Amino acid sequence: MTDPIHSFRTSLIEPLPFVYRLAGATLLAIGTPLAAQEAVTLSPVAVQGTVRASRMDSPDQQAQVSKTGTKLADIPGSVQVIPRDLMTEQGAGMLRDVIADASGVNTGGQDSKGYFDHFLIRGLNAQIYSDGFSDGDQLSGLSHSLNGVERIEILEGPGSALFGSGAPGGTINVVHFAPASVLHYGASVQVGSFGSLVNSDYITGPTGVDGLDYRVDAVFSHTDGFRDLDGRDQEIRPDLRWRWANHVTDFSLDARRIHETPDSYGLIYQNGVPIRDVSIDAKYSSPFAMAHSKVLRPILTDQWTINDLLTINNRLSFLRRSLNVVVNGDSASTKISNGQVVARQLRQQDDRSTSFDYQLEPLWHFATANIHHSLLTGLQFQRQTLASQRTTADLPNIPDAFHPVAPEWSLADIDFLCDAKHSCDHDRLSAKYYGIYLTDQIDLSDKLELRAGVREDHWDTTLLPLITVPGRFGTDGRPLLGGMTDRRHDTPFNWNLGALYKLTDWMSPYAGISSSHLANFNSENTQNGVGAPESALQYEVGIKFNMLADRIVFNAAAFDVKRNHVAAATTLNGIETVVFDAQKTRGFEASMDAALSDSWHLLANMTHQDAFITDNPQGITSVGHRPQGAPNLLGNLWTTYRFAIGGLSGFQIGAGLNHQSHSYSDLTNVNGIPGYTIAQGMLGFDTPRWGIDLNMHNLTNRRYFIAANGAGAYVGERRITMLTVHADF
Repeated sequence: MTDPIHSFRTSLIEPLPFVYRLAGATLLAIGTPLAAQEAVTLSPVAVQGTVRASRMDSPDQQAQVSKTGTKLADIPGSVQVIPRDLMTEQGAGMLRDVIADASGVNTGGQDSKGYFDHFLIRGLNAQIYSDGFSDGDQLSGLSHSLNGVERIEILEGPGSALFGSGAPGGTINVVHFAPASVLHYGASVQVGSFGSLVNSDYITGPTGVDGLDYRVDAVFSHTDGFRDLDGRDQEIRPDLRWRWANHVTDFSLDARRIHETPDSYGLIYQNGVPIRDVSIDAKYSSPFAMAHSKVLRPILTDQWTINDLLTINNRLSFLRRSLNVVVNGDSASTKISNGQVVARQLRQQDDRSTSFDYQLEPLWHFATANIHHSLLTGLQFQRQTLASQRTTADLPNIPDAFHPVAPEWSLADIDFLCDAKHSCDHDRLSAKYYGIYLTDQIDLSDKLELRAGVREDHWDTTLLPLITVPGRFGTDGRPLLGGMTDRRHDTPFNWNLGALYKLTDWMSPYAGISSSHLANFNSENTQNGVGAPESALQYEVGIKFNMLADRIVFNAAAFDVKRNHVAAATTLNGIETVVFDAQKTRGFEASMDAALSDSWHLLANMTHQDAFITDNPQGITSVGHRPQGAPNLLGNLWTTYRFAIGGLSGFQIGAGLNHQSHSYSDLTNVNGIPGYTIAQGMLGFDTPRWGIDLNMHNLTNRRYFIAANGAGAYVGERRITMLTVHADF
């Protein structure tokens, strides 16, 4: 067998920049004492004869996102967990591949251009976190692989009482594996349609230093891409865990280099829907569109258990990211006219951002009389900076919309402009966030749970334009001039309150109210200066069922969310711009996680939501219209069955359905994408040490669309097949 240390050295260190070499050198240093250790004999890993490893909603699970160590069954709200085994069953390599396993979540919303993750929960924007730290703004944000990911946690609804500035839809927290004290390593290779190749590797174990363990996860991927949207991803994540005295100290370094191909136009709209009489491979975007990202994120955390009463958590993260993108403008002005595609544009953008985040969170466990408290107290300081520079060029028309060939072939021939009709900036943005917060999970009795939280924040946000762009004005109507700072100070107060009552051992109704605020801090929303933060308030009632010794878990909830000062992309007088409106979403959702037998597992969820615009001060006739990307109905199903052939166990078959109804491209509700239902399938064989899986996506090869952008629809992949071989030792 190939030595994993040598494989990391040869395939990773040489082609990557210095930070990757540093991470690889860390692995080599760790491997030196490891090689000198005696071989460790692992106890046999049992074949999964039951389905519980891939279950989502086990009531006894604790989600990091709660911050109080509370079991899911005791939280008066909707929290879902997607485990690693479920990701593996579905052949997933990216967060976007599995997020639909949680109810109420869909890809879409503002600017889903294909080079970053953007999700809606309950028709509202969601915020993504990595191990409890924000990944920053979701517009022109990150794509998330599943490198080293143990589970994905989804907290639905406003979470600002815990996390500060956050989107009202909810919180998606990506949780990574921690180092283990026993040597364990493995690898997987996945090959698939459109020239896709993914190699994932990991190794974990003791370093030889007492109490110090390590883990390294790495992934390398390449795809030629459906619709020739090629991509490459190189990531490594070394992690050290040191158990000393009463402390558990972790240090991880997440380094990524990502190349993706944007496709803003997808299939252009005609008569309100994506153009029909063209090949699914027809392209209207520029052939040299591209997006390059480099990410470096060290995280240092310390958990200090002073006694049974008090645990102090110190957490520190620093995120540095660069983005270089050439992408077509996503404007409703780009359309079909007299058989041609007109008003095409191309944006060139260069962003450099940093984010420093420190959290001090003492967690108290105590009782007053017979009432038990899990009291989280916290202080948080964040500092974010963003340097953004962009210019925009006009592109020639595509002469034949039904046989499209983009006339532009070289970026060198493009004339980029900076004026009122060409999106442009050269800005420096900075923000400081200070927060103090408290959340108490209270066991009032064996049956009644109460959860209450409050948070006070102070936000200082500034915008410094380095150039004057003609026609660029702030939200107060004053021109934004080069060298003149636009700033604001906000003091949002957020809170939540919820109660859960255990009517029986298997049925618990609950109710809750929560608020949120979201700073409008990104290079898109500040085109009109630094605006007031978005605010939201949610009411939720639900019920949780845990039946047949938790073999069947069923959760249902009704919700009503109001949000104000919502940044929404639209086109006014032929110019891409951002307006601020008010929205409301109300709906109902249900999810079920059922172990129908020791071999048969079923997951299902359904969400019905009614999202609409309630106010638009800019005067656009949109009140009553639906927000961008918010469908009325979402539904997902996944089931697997394990079986034996001729006495040989380990075989598994699976199938699933994903449904999404019609959604619109912007708040005018002129263009949109049709609803769809697509089918998935899998066949696998697993032993304690190795396995092989065949996954198929879009079994019926249906033509469908993932997201409704301003000018066109982002196209869903046609039928793809993926073969994965994995081994663990």
